[in-house]
Amino acid sequence: MPPTAELAYCTNVHPGPSLAQSLAMLERHATRVRDYIDPHATLGLGLWLSAASAREILREPDRLPQLRAWMDAHSFEILTLNGFPYGDFHQPVVKKLVYKPNWTDRARLAYTLDLTEILAGLLPARRSTGSISTLPIAWRADLAPREREAQEQCAAKNLHALAQHLARLESTTNKRITVDLEPEPGCLLDTAPLLTNFFREHLRTEETRRYLGVCHDTCHSAVMFESQTDAFAAYAEHAVRVGKVQVSSALACNGAPKELAELAQFAEDRYLHQTSVLVGSGTPRFYDDLDLALDDNLDGLWRTHFHVPVFLEEIGRLATTSPEIMTALAACPRNDPPVFEVETYAWTVLPPHLRENDLALGISKELLWTRAALRHAGYEVLP
Repeated sequence: MPPTAELAYCTNVHPGPSLAQSLAMLERHATRVRDYIDPHATLGLGLWLSAASAREILREPDRLPQLRAWMDAHSFEILTLNGFPYGDFHQPVVKKLVYKPNWTDRARLAYTLDLTEILAGLLPARRSTGSISTLPIAWRADLAPREREAQEQCAAKNLHALAQHLARLESTTNKRITVDLEPEPGCLLDTAPLLTNFFREHLRTEETRRYLGVCHDTCHSAVMFESQTDAFAAYAEHAVRVGKVQVSSALACNGAPKELAELAQFAEDRYLHQTSVLVGSGTPRFYDDLDLALDDNLDGLWRTHFHVPVFLEEIGRLATTSPEIMTALAACPRNDPPVFEVETYAWTVLPPHLRENDLALGISKELLWTRAALRHAGYEVLP
């Protein structure tokens, strides 16, 4: 029997600082995504809720059942939550604010605890396990070098407290919710070796390994010039469970002047677009944002953290890392498949000539492409 894959799209593509706004966006866009794909089937969602929205849901005991009923009425299934952005992910300037609060801050723990309760209440009855992706500890530069060890210990303490809560939650709900650290360029844990080393040093117990794992983002791994196959091999070697794979694609080019002129169109004010440039066979030169890399104008292989539609292999003179998605899907664990989530949140900040007039149509094209890619990799895709 082929392994089963469940696929969602991440709703952080839609503005939603409040619960009412989130639901309005789902009613406006997600219903049409569902209808484009199959109006008679359910649509898998990777739900993003701000900290304020999560607290609102749990403030009154009947709000979570009401939310579940609303999702059922709209034929949505919540397969996973995105617990990375804490606040308004669509404010005019997000940049490094998305990494705050980090895992040294109890506010990050409190937000994630809220999300665990919500996901346990929203998971489909057939699923006994659900994933929440989260910040990979902190933006590296936000941790003072002289205090790094103490700050890592503080973050680990909060993660251990989270794991203990998840054990209690499983005992009362029979739902195993995992929180999965998502390596991202520029963060403390931005590659598979750094993540597995953190687990080896700080998250060694059986309990923490049962409830804490990794969310592998194919765009992030590609930006770090990391082999997708080697990343999954490292997770397996160090017994770090892959709870979620975010299917996403980065920009790539060879650094020619006309290519860089086109790449400059993707430098924008809302999101951070970390960039790595591989010169020769050495270590990639890393830049916090695309405009900083463009200032240096290096000749080499460029990769930029800009989530572009996954079905595109070329954009003008630029390439994308979309082919690496197939490599990642082939390397995923088969005996305990992760949930798969398309996470192209940057549709609305693409250069104007690349934006879909109909956002729902663009998202549906990504989901259909990813379904085909999963089938090609040997999965049976539900529904």
